[in-house]
Amino acid sequence: MPETHEPLILDLVAWVAVEPKPYTEVMDAWRTSCPRLPVWEDAVDRGLVARTDGGTAGPVVQATPAGLALLRASGR
Repeated sequence: MPETHEPLILDLVAWVAVEPKPYTEVMDAWRTSCPRLPVWEDAVDRGLVARTDGGTAGPVVQATPAGLALLRASGR
């Protein structure tokens, strides 16, 4: 399946791979209502990022092992 927004998905995964980000920050930056640019939704559906319990900090988003593998495979 060709992904016209694959570079953006890689950007999202790389951004949260550095360190987990607060869920609200990720939603502010990456959620969209544009049906042609579902970066957040596609990254979650593909298992590249995941929302996890950040303890007292609240929910966080982090790269999954699949997301990290995709970054390595893409040379990032």
